[in-house]
Amino acid sequence: MQEEIRKILLALGEDPTREGLVKTPSRVEKSFKFLTRGYSQDIDEVINGAVFNVEQDDMIIVRNIEFYSLCEHHMLPFFGKCTIGYIPRGKVLGVSKLARVVDVFSRRLQIQERLSKQIAQVIYEKIQPEGVGVVMEAQHLCMLMRGVEKQNSIMTTSTMLGSFRSQEATRLEFLNLMKH
Repeated sequence: MQEEIRKILLALGEDPTREGLVKTPSRVEKSFKFLTRGYSQDIDEVINGAVFNVEQDDMIIVRNIEFYSLCEHHMLPFFGKCTIGYIPRGKVLGVSKLARVVDVFSRRLQIQERLSKQIAQVIYEKIQPEGVGVVMEAQHLCMLMRGVEKQNSIMTTSTMLGSFRSQEATRLEFLNLMKH
Protein backbone atom coordinates (compact mmCIF):
# COMPACT_ATOMS: atom_id res chain seq x y z
CA MET A 1 0.00 0.00 0.00
CA GLN A 2 2.84 2.39 0.80
CA GLU A 3 4.27 2.14 -2.70
CA GLU A 4 0.84 2.94 -4.16
CA ILE A 5 0.60 6.02 -1.91
CA ARG A 6 4.02 7.15 -3.19
CA LYS A 7 2.70 6.75 -6.75
CA ILE A 8 -0.35 8.85 -5.89
CA LEU A 9 1.86 11.57 -4.45
CA LEU A 10 3.91 11.58 -7.67
CA ALA A 11 0.74 11.67 -9.80
CA LEU A 12 -0.41 14.73 -7.82
CA GLY A 13 2.84 16.47 -8.71
CA GLU A 14 4.38 16.08 -5.25
CA ASP A 15 7.83 14.92 -4.24
CA PRO A 16 7.46 11.93 -1.90
CA THR A 17 11.07 12.43 -0.76
CA ARG A 18 10.49 15.92 0.64
CA GLU A 19 10.69 16.20 4.41
CA GLY A 20 6.97 16.51 5.14
CA LEU A 21 6.03 13.59 2.88
CA VAL A 22 8.74 10.99 3.57
CA LYS A 23 6.67 9.17 6.20
CA THR A 24 3.28 9.94 4.63
CA PRO A 25 2.89 6.57 2.86
CA SER A 26 3.37 4.76 6.17
CA ARG A 27 1.00 7.12 8.00
CA VAL A 28 -1.67 6.79 5.30
CA GLU A 29 -1.44 2.99 5.42
CA LYS A 30 -1.88 2.99 9.21
CA SER A 31 -4.72 5.46 8.92
CA PHE A 32 -6.61 3.40 6.31
CA LYS A 33 -6.16 0.22 8.36
CA PHE A 34 -7.60 2.00 11.41
CA LEU A 35 -10.47 3.61 9.50
CA THR A 36 -11.46 0.28 7.91
CA ARG A 37 -10.86 -2.01 10.89
CA GLY A 38 -14.49 -3.13 10.76
CA TYR A 39 -13.56 -5.63 8.06
CA SER A 40 -11.40 -7.56 10.52
CA GLN A 41 -13.89 -7.51 13.41
CA ASP A 42 -16.21 -10.42 14.14
CA ILE A 43 -19.61 -9.24 15.37
CA ASP A 44 -19.95 -12.12 17.87
CA GLU A 45 -16.57 -11.26 19.40
CA VAL A 46 -17.57 -7.61 19.60
CA ILE A 47 -20.85 -8.44 21.36
CA ASN A 48 -18.88 -10.84 23.58
CA GLY A 49 -21.89 -12.52 25.16
CA ALA A 50 -23.42 -9.27 26.41
CA VAL A 51 -26.96 -10.49 25.72
CA PHE A 52 -29.04 -10.51 28.88
CA ASN A 53 -32.37 -12.12 29.73
CA VAL A 54 -34.99 -9.62 30.92
CA GLU A 55 -38.71 -9.29 31.42
CA GLN A 56 -38.53 -5.77 29.97
CA ASP A 57 -40.84 -5.23 27.01
CA ASP A 58 -40.84 -1.45 26.77
CA MET A 59 -38.99 0.45 24.10
CA ILE A 60 -35.27 1.05 24.63
CA ILE A 61 -33.58 3.92 22.79
CA VAL A 62 -29.95 4.98 22.64
CA ARG A 63 -29.47 8.34 20.93
CA ASN A 64 -26.53 10.28 19.58
CA ILE A 65 -24.10 7.42 19.01
CA GLU A 66 -21.30 9.14 17.11
CA PHE A 67 -19.94 7.40 14.04
CA TYR A 68 -17.29 8.00 11.42
CA SER A 69 -17.10 6.20 8.11
CA LEU A 70 -15.60 6.44 4.63
CA CYS A 71 -17.79 6.79 1.56
CA GLU A 72 -17.11 3.90 -0.80
CA HIS A 73 -17.44 6.15 -3.85
CA HIS A 74 -14.77 8.75 -3.04
CA MET A 75 -13.14 7.34 0.12
CA LEU A 76 -13.91 10.61 1.87
CA PRO A 77 -15.30 10.71 5.41
CA PHE A 78 -18.91 10.94 6.39
CA PHE A 79 -19.86 11.27 10.03
CA GLY A 80 -22.79 11.90 12.27
CA LYS A 81 -25.05 10.40 14.89
CA CYS A 82 -27.00 7.18 15.08
CA THR A 83 -30.12 6.46 17.13
CA ILE A 84 -31.12 2.87 17.85
CA GLY A 85 -34.40 1.77 19.34
CA TYR A 86 -35.83 -1.67 19.98
CA ILE A 87 -38.53 -3.48 21.91
CA PRO A 88 -37.03 -6.51 23.62
CA ARG A 89 -38.66 -9.89 23.62
CA GLY A 90 -36.85 -11.49 26.58
CA LYS A 91 -33.33 -10.30 25.68
CA VAL A 92 -31.41 -7.01 25.71
CA LEU A 93 -28.01 -6.14 24.38
CA GLY A 94 -25.48 -4.44 26.67
CA VAL A 95 -25.77 -0.73 25.93
CA SER A 96 -22.09 -0.27 25.02
CA LYS A 97 -22.45 -3.13 22.54
CA LEU A 98 -24.94 -1.07 20.53
CA ALA A 99 -22.24 1.57 20.02
CA ARG A 100 -19.71 -1.15 19.16
CA VAL A 101 -22.04 -2.62 16.52
CA VAL A 102 -22.29 0.85 14.96
CA ASP A 103 -18.48 1.05 14.93
CA VAL A 104 -18.00 -2.36 13.31
CA PHE A 105 -20.10 -1.45 10.30
CA SER A 106 -19.13 2.22 10.06
CA ARG A 107 -15.43 1.33 9.96
CA ARG A 108 -15.73 -0.07 6.44
CA LEU A 109 -16.08 1.56 3.05
CA GLN A 110 -19.79 2.34 3.14
CA ILE A 111 -22.87 4.05 1.91
CA GLN A 112 -25.10 5.36 4.65
CA GLU A 113 -28.16 3.51 3.36
CA ARG A 114 -26.44 0.13 3.76
CA LEU A 115 -24.92 1.10 7.09
CA SER A 116 -28.32 1.75 8.70
CA LYS A 117 -29.64 -1.57 7.46
CA GLN A 118 -26.61 -3.60 8.60
CA ILE A 119 -26.86 -2.23 12.14
CA ALA A 120 -30.59 -2.93 12.36
CA GLN A 121 -30.26 -6.43 10.92
CA VAL A 122 -27.54 -7.49 13.36
CA ILE A 123 -29.54 -6.30 16.36
CA TYR A 124 -32.65 -8.03 15.01
CA GLU A 125 -30.72 -11.26 14.43
CA LYS A 126 -28.80 -11.32 17.73
CA ILE A 127 -31.59 -10.58 20.23
CA GLN A 128 -34.72 -11.15 18.14
CA PRO A 129 -36.65 -8.15 19.47
CA GLU A 130 -40.25 -7.39 18.61
CA GLY A 131 -38.88 -4.60 16.44
CA VAL A 132 -35.88 -2.39 15.87
CA GLY A 133 -35.35 1.05 14.37
CA VAL A 134 -32.13 2.75 13.32
CA VAL A 135 -31.94 6.39 12.23
CA MET A 136 -28.68 7.93 11.08
CA GLU A 137 -27.94 11.56 10.28
CA ALA A 138 -24.62 12.42 8.67
CA GLN A 139 -22.60 14.98 6.82
CA HIS A 140 -20.71 13.69 3.81
CA LEU A 141 -17.44 15.38 2.91
CA CYS A 142 -17.88 14.22 -0.69
CA MET A 143 -20.82 16.68 -0.81
CA LEU A 144 -19.26 19.39 1.35
CA MET A 145 -15.73 19.55 -0.10
CA ARG A 146 -16.22 18.59 -3.74
CA GLY A 147 -19.00 18.12 -6.27
CA VAL A 148 -22.01 20.23 -5.31
CA GLU A 149 -20.25 21.75 -2.25
CA LYS A 150 -23.40 22.10 -0.16
CA GLN A 151 -22.13 23.00 3.30
CA ASN A 152 -25.30 22.52 5.31
CA SER A 153 -26.55 19.28 3.82
CA ILE A 154 -27.37 16.41 6.17
CA MET A 155 -28.41 12.98 4.97
CA THR A 156 -30.91 11.01 7.07
CA THR A 157 -31.52 7.29 6.66
CA SER A 158 -33.74 4.96 8.61
CA THR A 159 -34.28 1.24 8.78
CA MET A 160 -37.31 -0.18 10.55
CA LEU A 161 -37.72 -3.90 11.16
CA GLY A 162 -40.45 -5.95 12.83
CA SER A 163 -43.06 -3.93 14.71
CA PHE A 164 -41.23 -0.68 13.92
CA ARG A 165 -42.06 -1.32 10.26
CA SER A 166 -45.45 -3.00 10.57
CA GLN A 167 -47.03 -0.90 13.34
CA GLU A 168 -47.38 2.80 12.68
CA ALA A 169 -47.92 3.62 16.39
CA THR A 170 -44.65 1.90 17.36
CA ARG A 171 -42.74 3.63 14.59
CA LEU A 172 -44.19 7.03 15.54
CA GLU A 173 -43.41 6.47 19.24
CA PHE A 174 -39.78 5.76 18.34
CA LEU A 175 -39.48 8.73 16.01
CA ASN A 176 -41.08 11.08 18.58
CA LEU A 177 -38.94 9.81 21.48
CA MET A 178 -35.70 10.07 19.51
CA LYS A 179 -36.28 13.80 19.05
CA HIS A 180 -36.22 14.56 22.81
